[in-house]
Amino acid sequence: MRTPCIGFPFSFSLSPSNDENFLGLRICTTSYELNDGLSYVRARSTQVTRPFAVNDSQVLVVVGTVASSRPPAMFVFGSSIVDVGNNNYLPGPSVPRANRPFNGIDFPGSIPTGRFSNGYNTADYIAKNMGFACSPPAYLSLAPTSPYGPLVPTALTNGVNYASGGAGILDSTNAGNNIPLSKQVQYFKATKAKMVAAAGPVAVNAVLSRSVFLLNAGNNDMYVFAAAELARNSDAAALYASLVSNYSSTITELYSMGARRFAIINVWLVGCVPAVRVLSPTGACSGLLNQLAGGFNDALRSLLAGDDLAQRLPGLVYSLADFFGFTQDTLADPRASGFTDIAGACCGSGRLGGEAECFPNSTLCDDRDRHVFWDLAHPSQRAAFLAAQAFYDGPDHYTTPINFMQLAQSSY
Repeated sequence: MRTPCIGFPFSFSLSPSNDENFLGLRICTTSYELNDGLSYVRARSTQVTRPFAVNDSQVLVVVGTVASSRPPAMFVFGSSIVDVGNNNYLPGPSVPRANRPFNGIDFPGSIPTGRFSNGYNTADYIAKNMGFACSPPAYLSLAPTSPYGPLVPTALTNGVNYASGGAGILDSTNAGNNIPLSKQVQYFKATKAKMVAAAGPVAVNAVLSRSVFLLNAGNNDMYVFAAAELARNSDAAALYASLVSNYSSTITELYSMGARRFAIINVWLVGCVPAVRVLSPTGACSGLLNQLAGGFNDALRSLLAGDDLAQRLPGLVYSLADFFGFTQDTLADPRASGFTDIAGACCGSGRLGGEAECFPNSTLCDDRDRHVFWDLAHPSQRAAFLAAQAFYDGPDHYTTPINFMQLAQSSY
C-alpha cells in the first residue's frame, strides 16, 4: 500500500529516484537519492538537507529552490494584531489571551486559536496573499518539543510566528505579560541555531535570505506612553528616539542572522479603537493619541529611508505599509469598504463594546463583516483582509518604496 504523498513547494534536479518511499513518507520531488539509509536531497542551488529526529521518528527536511513565486518561509514579529496564539502558552492571570469564544467564531471550525479576531488576522491574510495557507504557527506551540522538531521543519518550509499580544518595541511596555520584541528576536535566534544543526548553514541562509520577515509593532508603546506620560505633557521626542533605536537594532540583528526582506507595518489609528473612544463623552477619536502614533510613523519611515541603514545593511529590501493611512481612509468613507460601524466593537461589553475584552458572555454583533473593529482594540477579520490586500498590491500610497507583492517576488 502506497503512503500518502507529502508535497513540498520545491523543484529538484538529480538522479532518477523519483517518487520513492522513505521511512513511511513518499516525498514528491523530481528525485532524491539514498545513501546508507540516510537521505540527502540536493536542490538546483546545491543546498543539502539531512534527516533528524522528531518524537523519536526520523523526518526528512527538504530545503531547495522554490519553484513558484512564494517565499520559502515567513517569520512574524510584533503584537496582538499579528499574534496567532503565543500568549496561550504564557503563564499569569494578566497575560492578554484570545483563546476563548467569541474569538475565532469565523475561523474554520469556529475555534478560538489565540488570534484577537473573529477569524483570520492581518498576518494570516498577508501570508495568504504571498502563497501560504495562513500565518505560520506560533513559536511557543512548536518549541516545547524534541530538540529539532516540529519547530525546524516548520521553520524551513513555512516559517514561524513570534508575535505576542501586548508586546511593545520597548521591553518595558506591559512588562511581564508578553514576549517583548527583543525576546521574539532571541527566539528566532534559537530557531535558526536548530535549523542550522538540522540542515546546515548554507541551506538555512539561502532560505532566510529569500524569506519574508513581517514586523508589526508599536501600538502598545503608544497606549502605555499616552496613559502614563501625555497627562504630564511629557515630550514624545525621547519616546520616538528609544523606539526608533530599538527598531533599528531589531532590523540589524535579524539582518545579521540572514534576513533580507522586511515587510513592515506602521502603527494604525490607535486613537480610534473602541477602548479609546469610550473615554470620550461623544465617542470621538483621541487626536493626541493619533498624533503620537503619526509622529512615530514618520520617524520609522525616516529610519528605513535613511542612508545609514542602507549603507550598514547592503542587500536589505523593505516595504513599509501605511496601516495608519489605510485605517484613516476606511473610517472617512466606511461604506466604500462595506462597513456600517466604525466606532464600536463587534464583541465586547459596555458603551461602544469598548469597556471589556471579548468573553463568552459578551455582546456579539449580528453582522461581523460590517464592523471595522472586532473587539476593544483589534480589527475585524474583514478589516484585516482589506488591509492586507491594500498592502500586497493595492494603491501605491499604502506602501513605500515597493508593495508586499513586489517584496515577496523580488530577486534583489
